[in-house]
Amino acid sequence: MKKVVLITGASNGMGFEAAKLFAEKGYSVVAGARRVEKIPADKNISAVKLDVSDVSSNEAFVQFALQKFGRIDVLINNAGYGEYGPTEEISYSNALYQFKVNYFAAVNLAQLVLPTMRKQLSGRIVNISSTGGNGYVPLGAHYHASKAALQQWSDVLDTEVSQFGIRSVIVQPGGTQSAWSEIAMKNAKENLKPDSPYKKLVEGIGNMLNNINLDATSKELAEVFYQAATDAKPKFRYYYSFRDRMMVWTARNHPRITRFGMNQLVKGILKK
Repeated sequence: MKKVVLITGASNGMGFEAAKLFAEKGYSVVAGARRVEKIPADKNISAVKLDVSDVSSNEAFVQFALQKFGRIDVLINNAGYGEYGPTEEISYSNALYQFKVNYFAAVNLAQLVLPTMRKQLSGRIVNISSTGGNGYVPLGAHYHASKAALQQWSDVLDTEVSQFGIRSVIVQPGGTQSAWSEIAMKNAKENLKPDSPYKKLVEGIGNMLNNINLDATSKELAEVFYQAATDAKPKFRYYYSFRDRMMVWTARNHPRITRFGMNQLVKGILKK
């Protein structure tokens, strides 16, 4: 019997490539996204319209998988985005939506698949966080907070469900060749109020993100997703590169160094 994987955010970037990779590996893939027409076409891929911020949409997504295949082996909580902008000026509704997509969607979907996984006495929940779940940059307060929450939740969940043969693990990508930065900075500009005192900071962070050397492609990150989903003895954290691992290690173990770096970044931007 083919194994079944559910992937959210499968219309572009890492989710798109992950759907293709799992299909190539012989999985039955249930791929969800709002723009269902952009999900890759393949005989092993079932494209399903999905809005992860909508509980009823999540329920329909999981039910589709169970009705068609009768089992769920892997859930990859990949859907997410960056609600960037000055923390003072991001609306409360936008902050809530950031957590709905990046955190509560994963919580909701895990609750929906866990009864099936428990009956199977097997399953893997792969939660896509970021090196920004530990580190941070100005303008990303709600994004970083949502990824930090995802990591803590995943770790707690893992302690509870491992008794049933289920594991919950985290992938922490760093800079990836995708449209993520462009979308995050578009949101940052839209969140600026008229005559905002943060305009110079937004411009500076945007320039910085545009000039960062991005290591990984979405296809390469999909390989990390696959490893996290299939390792016989899964790790708590998965990284693409040694640099990503060291960024997280430094942020976790040397918060003063991280804070000093961010302070210097802001000072440099404001001096220009």
